[in-house]
Amino acid sequence: MNILIIGGTGLISTSISRQLIEAGHNLTLFNRGQTEPRLPGDYHWIKGDRNDFAAFEEKMAQAGPFDCVIDMACFKPDQAQSTIRAFTGRAGQYIFCSTVDAYTKPPATYPISESHARVAISDYGRDKAKCEDLFLEAHQAGHFPVTILRPASTYGEGGNIIHTFGWETYFLDRLRKGKPVIVHGDGEALWVSCHIDDVARGFVNAAGNQAALGKAYHLTGEEWQTWNQYHERLADAIGAPKPDIVHIPSDLLVRIAPEHTMVTYLNFQYTNIFDNSAAKRDLDFKVTVGWHEGSKRTYDWLEAHDRIENWQSYPFYDQVVEHYRQQTTEMVIQLADMNKR
Repeated sequence: MNILIIGGTGLISTSISRQLIEAGHNLTLFNRGQTEPRLPGDYHWIKGDRNDFAAFEEKMAQAGPFDCVIDMACFKPDQAQSTIRAFTGRAGQYIFCSTVDAYTKPPATYPISESHARVAISDYGRDKAKCEDLFLEAHQAGHFPVTILRPASTYGEGGNIIHTFGWETYFLDRLRKGKPVIVHGDGEALWVSCHIDDVARGFVNAAGNQAALGKAYHLTGEEWQTWNQYHERLADAIGAPKPDIVHIPSDLLVRIAPEHTMVTYLNFQYTNIFDNSAAKRDLDFKVTVGWHEGSKRTYDWLEAHDRIENWQSYPFYDQVVEHYRQQTTEMVIQLADMNKR
């Protein structure tokens, strides 16, 4: 097939691009050229900025038509509207990379299915949901067939490993050196992570798949684990000591360090587990890389590329730990004394 990827050099899209090349497809990438591709084999490359709508739409008209367009870089409704103008009548299929963050949190029931309410609590999730609606309207209007894919937390070589304070890699240095690590809440909310190779395979299997037209699918991990287990298994995978976990409420963390923990407040604090049965049925989706293996591979990549920051690069982290432990100890002593009176 003649396939275009808008993006193509990011975390998930690098794996998608590699798998498409290996499968023998004719691949074209459209991106700004700011990330060095990590791809073997031959592919075409169009340099441009999709936010320059007029230029983007003109370049797509000149480059197309395409059997399939995989869009990894659409985040805003105005980008979606430009995409519809660019590919109406010029795409055999349009695959939109959406997100599970489009769902209401917390949901009414678990696991979350594709039919759950999409009333997101973050701007990112709300915008993705609006884009989904625009593309489904385009599908119904006959502009081009649409497939929507909703990954959850995705990780792997070329990316970082998330934690309560975001994505910075000093966290891994803390873990391997036995320094205290902060986990939001009591650490018992459930979380899923899926390796890029498994998520990418879902995209590849959706391309040209008639059963997937007009539908939305989850491409998420299935190794449901608490955040405590997440840290403990990660430590074991990289040969670190058992984590010294400090539990701090999410609503307190977001007041202390909103620039680092807003994602925790809006997302990580909630249980996130999803039903993948539709993707298994139509896309032959399966999870083949477990957290222990995948986190070790990601850590090894970061280490090999000298991407792991020293734990001392963010001293505020230790200040939070020290003050929280001190204040909670004092509170326990004071309240215990009051309770005896």
